[in-house]
Amino acid sequence: MGLLKDRRTYDQQCGLAYALDVLGERWTLLIVRELLIRPRRYGELLDALQGIGTNLLADRLGFLVEAGLVRPLDPQRRTAGYALTELGERMREPVLSLARFGLTYAAHQPPPAASVTRPAWAILATDAMLDDARAPGIDEVYAFDVDGEQFHVVVEGGRAVLHPTAAPDATLHVKTDAKTFFQLGVRRLDPLEAVLAGSVQVSGPPAAMSRCLRLLGLAGNPHG
Repeated sequence: MGLLKDRRTYDQQCGLAYALDVLGERWTLLIVRELLIRPRRYGELLDALQGIGTNLLADRLGFLVEAGLVRPLDPQRRTAGYALTELGERMREPVLSLARFGLTYAAHQPPPAASVTRPAWAILATDAMLDDARAPGIDEVYAFDVDGEQFHVVVEGGRAVLHPTAAPDATLHVKTDAKTFFQLGVRRLDPLEAVLAGSVQVSGPPAAMSRCLRLLGLAGNPHG
């Protein structure tokens, strides 16, 4: 328990403080983000988290492993990769809630000049945007291709579930680039205008597109 014992804590008998004791350091939640998308090799994490540095990544991963939130796929080979444990998977809903807040907050902030956007982040963003209360009363599948990163959403029985895989036979196919997807997610860009401009390509019934936009909370006018 060396890494856990040596960490500074808030020393508060509070659930939020306990969570921050484990997740509050810089980069930690972004490592969790990557592993919520799928298990990752060490090099993939290093590539996705530009600026973290290999020593700091190793430290954060070691801490998360000791905390019981992350497990190495092969304890003998660090390069084999990492995945969330069952306890770590319980961070999904809190992280999605934070992502929803972040999308709302980002809509009112100027984007950093040198900000980075990655296609895989669209998977978690889409999951955060889904709302079963807006699910259509019809079973169908929406497939997305964001700069080659393919995933799909299955709507069935009033529930919407995201799957990080391709769906060739989907009702609706949407293709775009990562920057455009983020602009749509923070509602700086109107989906229909993006389609007309050619930055988003859609294949499928117009009614399915309308239902998909409503499910994602993108129907209506974007902010500002």
